[in-house]
Amino acid sequence: QVQVVESGGGLAQPGGSLRLSCTASGTSASATAMGWWRQAPGKDREFVARILINGYTDYGDSVKGRFTISRANGKNTVFLQMNDLKVEDTAVYLCKMGFTGLPPRWGQGTQVTVTS
Repeated sequence: QVQVVESGGGLAQPGGSLRLSCTASGTSASATAMGWWRQAPGKDREFVARILINGYTDYGDSVKGRFTISRANGKNTVFLQMNDLKVEDTAVYLCKMGFTGLPPRWGQGTQVTVTS
């Protein structure tokens, strides 16, 4: 059973930084895609960033230039470096991983709160 677990959320001030991590366990297969989504109270789930197995990355418009997604070589681990945080970045951040032949796997989420 593939399990996805996020870590690294917490409290930050506007302009600050946080780094999220996400790791999948329970499989020897390499994730073909790894990404981050976020959901704020009362809002729809929003795409944040993704990275494919070939290294291609793309980002949601609201985080371009501030967030960077990366992956650990040879591991099903993905990171999200979040800089210049804004109050509107406050949300639960969820990791999503794709594996060939399996439905996408979601983590439980990690809370990010940006407040002064």
